[in-house]
Amino acid sequence: MTAQEISPGLVIRGITPPLSLHDFRLITFDMDSTLINIECVDEIADAAGRKAEVAAITEAAMRGEIADYKESLRQRVALLRGVTVASMEAVYATRLQLNPGAFELVAACKQAGLKLLLVSGGFTFFTDRIRDRLGIDFTRSNMLEVQDGLLTGRMVDQPWGDICDGDEKRKMLLETCAKLGIQPRQAIAVGDGANDLPMMGSAGLSVAYHAKPTVREQAMVAINSGGLDRLLELMDKTPMRAVR
Repeated sequence: MTAQEISPGLVIRGITPPLSLHDFRLITFDMDSTLINIECVDEIADAAGRKAEVAAITEAAMRGEIADYKESLRQRVALLRGVTVASMEAVYATRLQLNPGAFELVAACKQAGLKLLLVSGGFTFFTDRIRDRLGIDFTRSNMLEVQDGLLTGRMVDQPWGDICDGDEKRKMLLETCAKLGIQPRQAIAVGDGANDLPMMGSAGLSVAYHAKPTVREQAMVAINSGGLDRLLELMDKTPMRAVR
């Protein structure tokens, strides 16, 4: 499909605006570097003096240069051993911010009656807080093991499985669609890294936000500059009525 830059930093493929949010019933967000401004694992690693080492693995994983995402995450989490929960609290309080336009896009989606799903290769410590902050309906992410206020360098298995990777993100999107009684074509998926491609490929509308090249090249919408709310530039501007 031919890419078309319809305004500076906003590229579309295979779609013809205006679209309507009312044609969708679910929007699914990646968290790190998509809904928020940081890669949480990298910032936690900073407290252990291992940020450069961990960030290099993260970057390679997000570019799709590491075939085994789960093993790459286990390697990174192992380097977090000994970091305090207080240090993670500090990351949330002093480094983590919502990306520009996040609140506005979430608010518009809620007004149009969409449900919100947050799927992340990051950690429940942060996704739970973002869920509560934005009023997100469903989440899936990884749980860090903590003993005596310190990270052990391991993750805790959850009822759905061990690690939320690209396949698990796609599975959660499809499960949520089934739970809501909708088709995947009625879902929007927003991400930035290679592990977001499976869910983006299953959704009716895929959105790359300040993404890695391979993700930008495959997405129907690429927001390469500006905030998440630039997605709304593609939407019908007629007044929206909340769907009950």
